[in-house]
Amino acid sequence: MPSGAPSGAPAARRGLLLLVIGLAGFVTTLDNTVVTVALPTLQAELGASLAALEWVVTGYVLTFSGFMLAGGRLADVYGRRRVLVAGLAVFAAASLAAGLATSVGALVAARLVQGSGAALILPAMLAIVAVGNDERRRSVGVAVWMASGAGALALGPVVGGYLTQHFHWSWIFLLNVPLGVLIIALATVAIPESRDERAARVDVPGVASSVVVLSAGTFALTFGAELGWTSPPILVAVLFAVAAALLFAVAERLGEDPMVDLALFRSRTFTGGVIAQVLWGLGVNGVFFFTALFLQGVLGFSPTASGLAFVPLALLVVVVTPLVPFAERRIGAARTVALGLVLVAAGMAAVAFLRPGDGWAELLPSVCVIGIGSALTMPLGSAVLGAVPESRAGVAGGVFSVAREMSGLFGIAIIGVIVNGSASFTAGYSTGLLVAAGLVVTGAAISLVTLR
Repeated sequence: MPSGAPSGAPAARRGLLLLVIGLAGFVTTLDNTVVTVALPTLQAELGASLAALEWVVTGYVLTFSGFMLAGGRLADVYGRRRVLVAGLAVFAAASLAAGLATSVGALVAARLVQGSGAALILPAMLAIVAVGNDERRRSVGVAVWMASGAGALALGPVVGGYLTQHFHWSWIFLLNVPLGVLIIALATVAIPESRDERAARVDVPGVASSVVVLSAGTFALTFGAELGWTSPPILVAVLFAVAAALLFAVAERLGEDPMVDLALFRSRTFTGGVIAQVLWGLGVNGVFFFTALFLQGVLGFSPTASGLAFVPLALLVVVVTPLVPFAERRIGAARTVALGLVLVAAGMAAVAFLRPGDGWAELLPSVCVIGIGSALTMPLGSAVLGAVPESRAGVAGGVFSVAREMSGLFGIAIIGVIVNGSASFTAGYSTGLLVAAGLVVTGAAISLVTLR
């Protein structure tokens, strides 16, 4: 255990550490969704085209996903607290630049940098949760991160809409600056430094090829449906991703100090947990992308009501999360996660049978079941992080985070094909929900077998 590890820290320091995890997880997730409702205002004030507005949203996701594996390895080599603080500084500075932007080009550039800062924050934060902590404290740390993320996803459109309507769109980004400074100050006090003492250098070929794989793959998945899956930009992106993936595999197999030690995947718990996370992301994120369209276009909800529909889900995640450790101790991590995934799948399947004329009374039970089930999946992240050596905690956090982000993009693409290939949006959405529920149930079965 590294000197000064969190498990030996006083209760006050542990509380501050959890506060850092919660705030860092909240701000990085919030910026995935907070900007969407401000797009019409941005278009009017900055004279932005629709294509440029897409880059305001996707630019953050592109660098966030693309640099995450690299961020995890940098945290292991140079120090988890150091990389976390550096990521927060980059994120806050880019947020300031975004808030002060007077052109859409400057705003897109700031969003790209902002995403790269978030890519340093997340894997470093998960590594800090894993290093020096026993299973219980690791579970609490992961639960705080996931609960804060759930709250951010639900509140993002609400916060963005309120700030844009009553103040100015720039405050969506400017609020990150004092928050970033606060988190940096708390991290300096609460988090002891730790690193992989055996790592002498960064695996440059591995880092570079992983960035190309993930960035090109993210671009293809994000713009494939719009530009056409056989259009030249998408085909070029796919070719770059495939070529870089091959280079990455060779670099990791032959390198003296590979960024991602492929031996990690010999662990049944690590591999099974990552696969379960991928299946969850394919199903849940893929469907949720189309849910706002379903609520407004089929059930007749207003934009405000459709945004509020996600709030009960997030609230239940926050409320149920503190109870999850009790369930985990009673029935074990594998059964807790599997039960959660089954509940999520059941809620999704129930939504598939909603039809025009249905309202809150029919929707709310399904949303609540999904929220409770999502909370019960909290031990998944803890199990994955606990299955690897502490020296590789940053990379493990990066792999888990990439699985979470990229599976969502794949899910959107897959469910989008189903929706677009159906006779009507309602039929396609219902079919997509059932397919997604099947993927999540498969993840439950894998969790039950591998997380023991």
